[in-house]
Amino acid sequence: MKKLIIFICTGLLISACSYSQKREITKEFEYIQGGIVRGDKSEKKITLVFTSDGYSDGYETIYATLKKHNVKASFFFTGNAYRMSRFKPVINELKHAGHYLGAHSDRHLLYCAWEKRDSLLVTKKEYIDDIENNYSEMQKFSIAKTDAPYFLPAYEYYNDTISAWTRELGLQLVNFTGGTGSNADYTVPGMGGKYRDSKTIYGNILKYENGNPDGLNGFILLMHFGVDAERTDKLYNLLDSLMTDLEHRGYAFVTITELLK
Repeated sequence: MKKLIIFICTGLLISACSYSQKREITKEFEYIQGGIVRGDKSEKKITLVFTSDGYSDGYETIYATLKKHNVKASFFFTGNAYRMSRFKPVINELKHAGHYLGAHSDRHLLYCAWEKRDSLLVTKKEYIDDIENNYSEMQKFSIAKTDAPYFLPAYEYYNDTISAWTRELGLQLVNFTGGTGSNADYTVPGMGGKYRDSKTIYGNILKYENGNPDGLNGFILLMHFGVDAERTDKLYNLLDSLMTDLEHRGYAFVTITELLK
């Protein structure tokens, strides 16, 4: 069977600069810089994962789509989001429905430099405090570390030191799989050549699935939970069709804990 993870997140996403990636592939997972970036390629399963630092305009559409498909997904929110009063009913509803709720940095910090990935921008204490504060906000919703052992870093950017510090906290860092350009759903027309419309992104996802021997097996596909109002072309409005297409191709949807157990 195949496995696929879909990440949908909010907040600013900056394209990473070129760097030498420390990649490791085991029988079950693929790692970069100590973070799991792809699950087992032998099973045809999908996990939908959504992250947010505050944007939530896609919530009603995403939640309704998940309910329609009878799917449990995974949500990674920053402490900033967990503290927002408008997020409280969202979090409570997601928790009540049995979805995974995880951490995405307390203050949405950039941990290392874009131009030099090995150059840290935070001390170990600053990093640990940031993560602990994120989980402190989650604890207010009765979500403990044992309930949310997977951590998705802010900006989806990190290095092997950040991964090691994460493991010291008893957590496993995860990140998205590259290749489809799905994370470009945050772009706006004003960005010129960087802009990608939703129909193009949708097509690229299916093109990747069709053109690679392992398809989207074990894939961590990142999309955004909400985006800037300047982008009126919302990829989450195509989520229902995307899930239907992938289900027709034989994929099943599971939570991140089910995928990585």
